[in-house]
Amino acid sequence: MKLVIANRAYSSWSLRGWLAAKQSGLPFTTMLVPMDTPEWKSGAAKIDMPSGKVPVLWDGKTPVWDSFAIILWLSDKGGHDRYWPRELPARGLAYAMAAEMHSGFPALRAGCPMNLKERFPSFAPTAEIMAEVARVDALWSQARAEHGADTDLPWLFGPLSAADIMYAPVVTRIDTYHLPVSPAARAYVDAMLAHPWMAEWIAEAKAETFPFDRYPVAGGVPA
Repeated sequence: MKLVIANRAYSSWSLRGWLAAKQSGLPFTTMLVPMDTPEWKSGAAKIDMPSGKVPVLWDGKTPVWDSFAIILWLSDKGGHDRYWPRELPARGLAYAMAAEMHSGFPALRAGCPMNLKERFPSFAPTAEIMAEVARVDALWSQARAEHGADTDLPWLFGPLSAADIMYAPVVTRIDTYHLPVSPAARAYVDAMLAHPWMAEWIAEAKAETFPFDRYPVAGGVPA
């Protein structure tokens, strides 16, 4: 399999696709196409990205684009229990949480774009951003209280799942922008950031040298 991604430092959807591929346990290679470069805009890149976006998982001659579709494809290939909780009530909540992350939280996405190269301790979130952060905090607390608290594992539903994968970029946003969350949510953020896959991705993101001016910074906070 081949996974097409964009800049690790800024592409939240690439992170989700990559974590999904790692979770599969199957071998795959990674092709990185830097955003906003001639390579990104070229016809050759479009061949690898049928929708013009990342991530795209190529499984033989079959392209699967969109991180949520990649999760579904890989769960069909490798077993749903690898990505979703076994018990149906937990699985239903995990489905709903993953879908809400896929389609929701517009203020958090727009106001706190993923940025693994910078930190903004003086960032002042809007009321809209904080309302969405509170919703995330509540969802994490619900998952842990109802389905994850009886395990020694720190993830939302016990074993690492697609829900953790979908919320991984939010974990980085909370850390990058110093967004206030509950102690339980902060413990989850720290656990996710310490996961070997996350640590690997973040280290490679910080080492990237691709020019990228989409997120200008003025005075230490996003402009």
